[in-house]
Amino acid sequence: MDATFHALGGLLLRAVPTIVLVILLHFYLKAVFFGPLKKMLAQRNAATRGAREAAEASVKRAAEKTAEYEAALRQARANLYKEQEETRRQWLEEQSRQIDEARAHSHESLHRTRASMEAETAAARRDLEAQSGALAEQIARTVLEGRAG
Repeated sequence: MDATFHALGGLLLRAVPTIVLVILLHFYLKAVFFGPLKKMLAQRNAATRGAREAAEASVKRAAEKTAEYEAALRQARANLYKEQEETRRQWLEEQSRQIDEARAHSHESLHRTRASMEAETAAARRDLEAQSGALAEQIARTVLEGRAG
């Protein structure tokens, strides 16, 4: 068993330079390779996070601008509908005014025509009454002369 321990001690003694080399390699790789790699990954992560935050902010701004655009569009439509309604109301008022004027004109024309016809009828009656008396005398004379003759 002593020989085993002694062989093991010899192996251990010969492994010390390898262990020291492995430890030195570890610190060397940590300083030269893993340190810059870790630093680069941190920068990349920060850049990715920054880009993600910038994208989220951009999406938020786009949503706000879209909401503003839609609100402006709704307002413009409301103004347009209001203007159309006002124009329609003005047209209806103008049409109603023209109808009232035409109605008044036609009533006035009808009254003038009716008064003219009544005046003509009255004049015709007077003429007929005046002529009927003279015609009755003429008929009576003609009838009497025809009997006398």
